[in-house]
Amino acid sequence: MKELKQRSACPVSTSLDLLGDKWTLLILRDMVFAGKSTYGQFLQSAEKIATNVLADRLAVLEAQGLVTKTVAADKKSKFTYRLTEKGVDTVPIIVELVLWGAKHGSTVVAPGLLEELQAGKDAAVAKYQQLAREQALA
Repeated sequence: MKELKQRSACPVSTSLDLLGDKWTLLILRDMVFAGKSTYGQFLQSAEKIATNVLADRLAVLEAQGLVTKTVAADKKSKFTYRLTEKGVDTVPIIVELVLWGAKHGSTVVAPGLLEELQAGKDAAVAKYQQLAREQALA
């Protein structure tokens, strides 16, 4: 696993050191909005992440304390990934990116999600954070 090197003490730079690559926020998005929790589920995302990249990003997320990795209850060779509280703290960031992308890009948002976020962003953030916390306990 590649060790993260902090480029500066700037909070934006520090955040980008962890979250600023092409794939990390998409994995977190899938965990938050699609309830994905296994390697196989992440591979099914529309963006078609390569297996080696997915393995690396999941390892980084785990090493940095954003997700936990546990052996799946149904199959000992399968792992389940869940957001930690640090990971749950990324939900407002992801929500803002969804709203910004929908406003400024040619995007498709899951049916009802954009309306939910636009109608009550704070309530939606609280809802998805709570769902992530509940999944972590499951």
